[in-house]
Amino acid sequence: MFNKVLIANRGEIAVRIIRACREMGIRTVAVYSQADAAALHTRLADEAVLLGPAPANESYLRGDRIIAAALQTGCQAIHPGYGFLAENAKFAAAVIEAGLTFIGPSPEVIRLMGSKTAARELMQAAGVPVAPGYHAESGGAEEQGSRGERSPKRSFDNRQENKGLEGKDEGFLAAAEEIGYPLLVKAVAGGGGKGMRLVSTATELPNALQSARREALHAFGDERVYLEKYLAQPRHIEFQILADAHGHVVHLFERECSLQRRHQKIIEETPSPLLTRDETLRQRMGQAAVAAAQAVNYVNAGTIEFLVDAQGNFYFLEMNTRLQVEHPITELVTGLDLVKWQLRIAAGEKLPFTQADLSQRGHALECRIYAEDPANDFLPATGRVLYLVEPAGPGVRVDSGLVRGDEVTPHYDPLLAKLIVLGENRPEAIQKMAAALRQYVLLGVTTNLTFLRDLLAHESFQRGETTTGLIEQHFGHWQPAQDSPPDLVLIAAALGEMLEGGEEARRRGGEEMMNDPYNPWRELSNFRIGEVNQK
Repeated sequence: MFNKVLIANRGEIAVRIIRACREMGIRTVAVYSQADAAALHTRLADEAVLLGPAPANESYLRGDRIIAAALQTGCQAIHPGYGFLAENAKFAAAVIEAGLTFIGPSPEVIRLMGSKTAARELMQAAGVPVAPGYHAESGGAEEQGSRGERSPKRSFDNRQENKGLEGKDEGFLAAAEEIGYPLLVKAVAGGGGKGMRLVSTATELPNALQSARREALHAFGDERVYLEKYLAQPRHIEFQILADAHGHVVHLFERECSLQRRHQKIIEETPSPLLTRDETLRQRMGQAAVAAAQAVNYVNAGTIEFLVDAQGNFYFLEMNTRLQVEHPITELVTGLDLVKWQLRIAAGEKLPFTQADLSQRGHALECRIYAEDPANDFLPATGRVLYLVEPAGPGVRVDSGLVRGDEVTPHYDPLLAKLIVLGENRPEAIQKMAAALRQYVLLGVTTNLTFLRDLLAHESFQRGETTTGLIEQHFGHWQPAQDSPPDLVLIAAALGEMLEGGEEARRRGGEEMMNDPYNPWRELSNFRIGEVNQK
């Protein structure tokens, strides 16, 4: 096992990995930008190394500086978390070339699965169903259902050059007619809804192709796009997989991620209400997930994502070659710590269990707490956290990298924390989550806490009938209830409590404390534990 690991990330996931390492007796090194100099993950780690200025492309995306920090501090491995460089094949290869272990799959697998078209081609070869689609070099439209029937016209090729794409639009137009509208234009190297356009008619397609290419080029440095049949109101269900370097692959069951805004998940749960009603479908999807992992010789933790249509047909969406944001709900129902297993697998250990040994117990939900305004098209929010009270209790877990006084900046993803609950069954889990959301207090920054409470109470969610279009359909003009106290009132109350508490501390003994010549807080300087105070 490793003695020291560098975490190439920030926020809640960096904190989560540091705590897992600590429980395993592994020393940790955090990296941080100037904006995160006082962040929780830098204080929890055994060591912290400054990467650069606040913008991610000058700090957390600087793979060269991250690798240099790992070597400088004597680390043996790097854990990328999720986001930033977690699915960057070049970074993974550079880590290995530097003599370090990359805690994740091989660079080759990351590269293959990073191309949506290459991934589709591999899944087709493995008998995993994909939605009908078209790529500029496929030679024709494709058709495939969830029973694995294959068309001889299918041929996805990710080697298309990033030039001369406009000349191929005639092929896109012809294929679109064959596939049928509506359909999606999607970026080959895409994710998070970037480079994606919904097209309802043939007249919309040329403009959609051009705008999707521009956005994809800006977001991923790759303007290639492809077509995929649009599934109306599908369910988004993914399967967690674990695979070791000795040929053992298992799935850890499903997570339902259908509640999304702007193609990004907001509430996840396991087991899926749909698959609870159809155990045969669960088995088929689980087998397909394992086959997908085996097809690319996958090693470490990963996720196979599917879309399920109203008829119960499922289609491969993508493979995420990293730890997922929503991994905690899988941990709660299986009893397995996924971060610890990532570390063990990367260190060469075998999985000591088989698929038959695994089962789910209870029902888990996760709500993502974002710094955003749901009443204003989910616009990201910034500000200082003036007051913070996180819920607690049996079966309640908060994964967070946030503390009172932290500044939420525009430089990074607006995800602040994850609230996770475990109940004996789905109704109990929903009740527990509703209670936990009511207890969650975060003042100073606009968040989606009130929106999450309303979403949880919606009748479609209560019945387990969620689809990816639910928020757009029912919450498009959402506004918080008028009986909620204004933010300014809450902030003023929090500030009053903080000031009152500070005054009480000073009355109780602040003067004596500040007169102590050995008190490190006596002098208001840039003192920091583990550092030399330069004057």
